[in-house]
Amino acid sequence: MKFFVDTADTADIRELAATGLLDGVTTNPTLIHKSGRKFMEVVEEICGIVDGPVSAEVVALDHETMMKEAEILRKIADNVCIKVPLTIDGLKTCKALTDDGTLVNVTLCFSANQALLAAKAGASFISPFVGRHDDNGFDGLKLIEDIRLIYDNYQFDTEILAASLRHPIHVLECAKIGADVITAPPAVIKMLSKHVLTDKGLEGFAADWAKTGQTIL
Repeated sequence: MKFFVDTADTADIRELAATGLLDGVTTNPTLIHKSGRKFMEVVEEICGIVDGPVSAEVVALDHETMMKEAEILRKIADNVCIKVPLTIDGLKTCKALTDDGTLVNVTLCFSANQALLAAKAGASFISPFVGRHDDNGFDGLKLIEDIRLIYDNYQFDTEILAASLRHPIHVLECAKIGADVITAPPAVIKMLSKHVLTDKGLEGFAADWAKTGQTIL
């Protein structure tokens, strides 16, 4: 499974990239707004930190303007992945861009039927929103399961990028289902390494080592 981080905070991205765990980055207009920085500037910096795909989202709603925005965004760096909404215009844009060799992440997916359309349009990634789906009374993990089944039935190359993950259980269940990629906030990714017994074990080792009166350095 690939790990993307969902943030526009370059300090967090650098920290995670240093662990070797990070395969890519996803951003969106909300995350850019939270960063308080200029969109193009942030995306360019992120592309310099990670080698993998960096999702940069168009903000237009019509195909023609999406294409114009995508043309600007994909010039930022070779690893820019254009993010488009799951609408008819977004799918049309996806088809045009992927035919031209550009990575495309189709976002705001809330049904398996939508995911099927994205795969037919040649999407590099489909981003089903697990947590947001749960928030509205649906089963977000069942959505991932349904998409996995459909994609496997027809050998679609589109990668399932499970998004809107709120906690480590979401990550675990997506891995068990077979999502190709997860994207999560830095805090959620860091939580994956935490366990009360690990902390307890370290405390015990540290206490016993102190009793020896020795040092390594």
